[in-house]
Amino acid sequence: MKGFNRLGESNLVPLELKATINLPKTAFPMKADLPRNEPKMLARWEEARIYERIRQARKGSPTYILHDGPPYTSGPIHLGTAMNKCLKDFIVKSKTMAGYDAPYVPGWDCHGLPIEIKVDKELGGKKLQMRPTDVRAECRKYAQKFLDLQRQQFKRIGVFGRFDRPYATMTPQYESIVLSTFFSFYENGFVYKGLRAVYWCMHDETALAEAEVEYENHTSPTVWVKYALLDDPANIDEALAGKKVSTIIWTTTPWTLPASMAVAFHPDEEYVAIESGGEVYIVASKLAKGVVEKCNLSDPHELAHFPGRKLERLNFQHPFLDRKILGVLANYVTMDTGTGVVHTAPSHGAEDFATGVKYGLEATSNVDERGILRNGLPEYTGKRVWEANQPIIELLKSRGALLHAEKTEHSYPHCWRCHNPVIFRATEQWFISMETPMPGGSGSRGSEGSRGSENGTLRTRTLEAIKHVKWDPSWGEERLSNMIATRPDWCISRQRVWGVPIAVFLCVSCGKPLNNHAINRKVVELFASSGADAWFTSESDAIVPAGMKCPHCSSTKFEKETDIFDVWLESGASYLALVADEPAYPWPSDLYLEGGDQYRGWFQSSLLCAMGTHGTPPYNGVVTPGWTLDEKGQALSKSRGNDVDPVDIADRMGAEVVRLWVASVDFREDVVGSEQLMQRVAENYRKFRNTFRYILGNLGDFDPQADAVPFGEMEALDRHMLFSTALVVDKIADKDSGWYASFEFHKIYQLISNFCIVDLSSFYFDVLKDRLYISSPKSHGRRSAQTAIWRIGEALVRLLAPIMSFTSEEVWNYLPKAAGRGDSVHLALFPSAEKVLGLARTESIIAEGRLSNEDWTTLRSVRDEVLKALEEARNNKLIGTGLEAQVAVAAPDPIYSVLSRYAGQLRYLFIVSAVTLTQAAGNGTGGVRVEVKKADGAKCERCWNYSIHVGEDKVYPTVCERCSAVLKELGESR
Repeated sequence: MKGFNRLGESNLVPLELKATINLPKTAFPMKADLPRNEPKMLARWEEARIYERIRQARKGSPTYILHDGPPYTSGPIHLGTAMNKCLKDFIVKSKTMAGYDAPYVPGWDCHGLPIEIKVDKELGGKKLQMRPTDVRAECRKYAQKFLDLQRQQFKRIGVFGRFDRPYATMTPQYESIVLSTFFSFYENGFVYKGLRAVYWCMHDETALAEAEVEYENHTSPTVWVKYALLDDPANIDEALAGKKVSTIIWTTTPWTLPASMAVAFHPDEEYVAIESGGEVYIVASKLAKGVVEKCNLSDPHELAHFPGRKLERLNFQHPFLDRKILGVLANYVTMDTGTGVVHTAPSHGAEDFATGVKYGLEATSNVDERGILRNGLPEYTGKRVWEANQPIIELLKSRGALLHAEKTEHSYPHCWRCHNPVIFRATEQWFISMETPMPGGSGSRGSEGSRGSENGTLRTRTLEAIKHVKWDPSWGEERLSNMIATRPDWCISRQRVWGVPIAVFLCVSCGKPLNNHAINRKVVELFASSGADAWFTSESDAIVPAGMKCPHCSSTKFEKETDIFDVWLESGASYLALVADEPAYPWPSDLYLEGGDQYRGWFQSSLLCAMGTHGTPPYNGVVTPGWTLDEKGQALSKSRGNDVDPVDIADRMGAEVVRLWVASVDFREDVVGSEQLMQRVAENYRKFRNTFRYILGNLGDFDPQADAVPFGEMEALDRHMLFSTALVVDKIADKDSGWYASFEFHKIYQLISNFCIVDLSSFYFDVLKDRLYISSPKSHGRRSAQTAIWRIGEALVRLLAPIMSFTSEEVWNYLPKAAGRGDSVHLALFPSAEKVLGLARTESIIAEGRLSNEDWTTLRSVRDEVLKALEEARNNKLIGTGLEAQVAVAAPDPIYSVLSRYAGQLRYLFIVSAVTLTQAAGNGTGGVRVEVKKADGAKCERCWNYSIHVGEDKVYPTVCERCSAVLKELGESR
């Protein structure tokens, strides 16, 4: 019996005896060959329509909705998206096996800049001659190509879902919901169109929202520039009378100086007038020392101190333009660096713009959509912003206004799509106001009442609603709250083609938008039937009835808005679209799960869309995984050459390895992915598989209906192992407190791995081999063992099914068939402790389990001592195998009492031929003493135990008394 411990090599057992041993038999292969077999299983699932059968099986059960955040359709999946989808699959499958109806509708984000940019490159100059609908058709084909690719890749790694009918942001129905969501805001007074300084990507020539900006290091030319005071300095302080006074500004964007309209001071900070070289300079007192050093002000002395508010509405001279510059006050002026004086260009900064509105400053931008300066001096006009920096610095030098210049490396906003630095640019855009009043209660919460204040603004009501969402990890609440509290109005317009158009009619005469409910509904209906492309065709022209007058100027001529929506508004409407498609789905959903970047993105836009339409969040809970990194802590990236392709891993090692890797890590932290880690996970996978193979190999002749032994009649060791399995089930699968319920998959992985390796393989299966292989096939002891391993196998295969979906299905088909058992593990429910034990857990059973655990903790501890002693005897050449030994164990109470209760089982527990037990002195003191000797008697050629009775049976003279009885029973049964 090659490969089976403690029993020796099979070719050493006489043939007639070998035939009487219950060798493991199973068609379940030792080698999984996952890359070849997983696609076959996927095909079987597809043919059987497994997802639809699961839905049918759970019909009428309580629902659980995990709403999918849509990945972008611009390329194949990577390890991060694989982890994301596997986590969702674990949750959906575990909720299904917990008894919920947990549908999963995958979604895709199909519009936006990355796709349009890719298509632009493919089309080249040809795009300029194409109609918008033709460009959109090319973008649609590109998006569909990667949607199809990602769909196949997600299915390849074992994800179940409604893949034949996902939601996609480019379908007509979805586009109509996006527009309807916008109209909910628009018709209720949240939306306005106006000039604002917004983030602008010069590379992509479009406005950006806060969520589309990320910060990276950037080197900028930094200048200290003086602005001469035009008013009487005595108005500031008598000590300045008759002096030549200037203030000094500090900026890292010299290209914005042509747009400078004001200089801002902090109203409550102290400023100082410093005289040097016959001139006086006004700067913040806290920063004066650094300014003197940077600007090389010789022999400086202070003339006066005064608060910033004294400088309000004074006039200064622009350093190189014929323009008066107004002194203004602003609380955003900081004292951490610079001069404490901020040059203000309302067309190139959000705070600057707000200050400009307050003081009535000009905010027209003379920087075009490509970032080229217009309408200025010859030195810089026609140059792109970065190219204009140096000519403007030279201009400052020539005008005597430059006091110092240097390079500064600092964190600067970049477009998160193209990764180029962005600018602020004042343009006319569409906005959703965060300060729009929201009267009334919470609406959809019904009898639960308002979770927020009955009245408030979009901002305050959203902040209140955040408190009632379950955030996992908990820091998510503070993170999103801070973002909502400080965010500006939501810029929802983009100057591109590939997206849902802002389908609003504008008055040709006055430019004001038309807001008519009936017309708005007609546009929504048009989008639902013909898609958003219809806005770019004559089909939409007839929507405005003849004679319709502009409510602002009475003109009857209208044109269509050409901007499209911010893609975050599109994806933010995703659960609204899903509920429209599946009206039975509850509001809100149970869970959103996405990465930490979605606090500024999808989590936030979904929340705002839901608050604007329903008055409540779209989710009860939000879970945030960490980032996938390499072993050096760097983000995985193809460009770095450290990426781990999950599809490649699936094709070489199996999707099951990818899934197990996801389960093995604490996903709430940043996680490491590497080839080496995948190899280690693959090795652990083999241990799981070997556990199942041992179970299946010993159940070949076991029929649960005919052969199962009732729990109360089972051997003590078997009962103990079922109690242990029941505890594992409770920890993992309890509907309220189990680790599946709290998404602690790494704990499940660790517990089951430890249970399989330590409790089963190293202990129970090792001890059990003698009983399973040597006993009579139908003996009570063997049937008891088979009952136990069958129940353990049934429990483990269900517990692992959400994670090891392929292997669990494979094992399921090899386990003995039982009444009422479906043909797929994914149609089954999680085991309960009662199912594992085969009876209800009464108080007496619970007490027995507690005592059993205490006893077997003691027994296993003594076993460890015996195994150490056997190993020492083996090293000293006293014995070869443990069966060549007899051991004498001396132990004090209470250990002795436990051992004596199980005295008849000790030799099997220790895997030796004989055990003698004596009570040592002391009560609870002193340790266990183990003495190893050569076993008495001769070696049984069937079981390899030593016995003094070998040779007594004349028919079978080479076997022990135990094997003799078995052989006689087998002979009689022939």
